[in-house]
Amino acid sequence: MSNNVKHRTTCRLCNHSALELVVPIAATPVADAFVTREKLNEKQECYPLDMYQCLSCGHVQLLDVVSPKVLFCSNYSYFSGNSPGLVKHFQEYAEGVIRKNGLDQGRLAIDIGSNDGTFLKFFKNFGMKVLGIDPAENIARHANAAGIETLPEFLTKDLAAKICGERGGAQMVSANNVFAHTDDMAGMLESIRELLAPDGIFVFEVSYLADVMDKMLLGSIFHEHVCYHSVTPLQKFMQAHGMELIDVERVSIQGGSLICTAQKAGGKRAVSPSVGDMLSYEKQRNLCSPVTLKAFSRELESMRSEISGVLHKLHQQGKTIAGFGAARGGTLLIYHFNMGEILKFIVDDSPDKQNLYSPGYHIPVLPTKALYEQKPDYAFLLAWVHTKPIIRSNQAYLEQGGQFITCFPQVVIVNKDTTPFW
Repeated sequence: MSNNVKHRTTCRLCNHSALELVVPIAATPVADAFVTREKLNEKQECYPLDMYQCLSCGHVQLLDVVSPKVLFCSNYSYFSGNSPGLVKHFQEYAEGVIRKNGLDQGRLAIDIGSNDGTFLKFFKNFGMKVLGIDPAENIARHANAAGIETLPEFLTKDLAAKICGERGGAQMVSANNVFAHTDDMAGMLESIRELLAPDGIFVFEVSYLADVMDKMLLGSIFHEHVCYHSVTPLQKFMQAHGMELIDVERVSIQGGSLICTAQKAGGKRAVSPSVGDMLSYEKQRNLCSPVTLKAFSRELESMRSEISGVLHKLHQQGKTIAGFGAARGGTLLIYHFNMGEILKFIVDDSPDKQNLYSPGYHIPVLPTKALYEQKPDYAFLLAWVHTKPIIRSNQAYLEQGGQFITCFPQVVIVNKDTTPFW
């Protein structure tokens, strides 16, 4: 096995060794590792994406861990502020945290994996002191230039102690869509606990396992996400490390996520009924059982067979097929659904992705106007969670005879004569 990946043998939440493979997934390169023309001759390594479930606490996770230096420390290309929908969500989310928890102006707010500082900006506007921690050096530079102080480092207990010694404890620590990223979950939680003031809260947003399964949110499955969270294992994990889960909210962002709030055990805030409600829901759903995850795996395999069949039949007929959307989730689709030799090119609206090449297969990424200039017969929606707005914005492609293929919740081919489903 490569020096860039290691295989762990215990659950990263409860450290139990009884782990079962529940969802086999094709190995892929790092999902966002698009390359320039100058690097086309460099072969990109594929890493496993198989999902396992702990038979003790029920936590679902990847056991093959790609080095953080490979994932995060180079020219990381994801900027939160480039997504208007995410910016709006972060504003509403931040305002809710401030209001519900009675945060105070002048106190310290820290965001782990803070990216370009979009979330922290709303706490700064409220009047709090803010500090971001993010290991991607280019993004940290960007955030600092925008006025959000950001340390280009990984969070450790030593760094947490240093910050507390210099600035005092934080009234709020957040970790949005990064509390699923670390292999050392216990070390991260202990570092966060170190950062918190006695009255502090830890707030984090993660993709919700139930939504990943119900909505086939394959875009949330990539090497950075080593954890696929649900409330039952999280509550036990918090208790084991001197913390308590006090609130859980389901939100629609990223197709379905949880916003969880925790405090130090015995803190001043009461536990919301939402925690018990979610525990009951997950028990009713049998969410911590391999039986449930294996049913999801069978659905995924059925989808894989259908999509591969449709695309290979069109390809054999001489039809040209492009991809739409150079998102991270597209890398998994290309590999798991065997599209690498079929897609002629990928179009994307983002200038940051245009003129690059996809991870592994090195499919060229072109501006969206290539749909109209090169006129592919079909465009497969790699960014399928945005199916409706993409189709609405590209009616001209349908009018010129092109057809879109979308796959979730079922395979649908959309042309100009199709009854609109959006």
